[in-house]
Amino acid sequence: MTQTMTRTLYDRLGGGAGLRKIASDLVDEHLRNPVIAPRFSKSDPEMVKRLAYEFFAAGSGGTETYTGRDLRTIHSGMNVSEEEFVATVDDVLKVLHANGIGQREQEEVLAIFWTLKGDVLRI
Repeated sequence: MTQTMTRTLYDRLGGGAGLRKIASDLVDEHLRNPVIAPRFSKSDPEMVKRLAYEFFAAGSGGTETYTGRDLRTIHSGMNVSEEEFVATVDDVLKVLHANGIGQREQEEVLAIFWTLKGDVLRI
């Protein structure tokens, strides 16, 4: 088994420091994206960045604890459209690419996001 195969996705995304930058860049990208920026108009960007970091870190094999609400609760009543979901995923891939994250890791993150679709869309 190769070292790449035994390292967690968390490690391959840059560990804590790498994921903090990815989460920060992602929130900044969402705030610039005209499709989804209105969803963040009343949010505290620093809190969103912290929660995005925790979410990414906990979900990719890090030891961090996610302290936010579950996705279904957060998105309940928002009626998030497919266009908004795709715009979000596009932002994720754009930020991962800009941060030098490899294709394999991008595909793994994308696969995780698609599994979460039911907890976000049209609820």
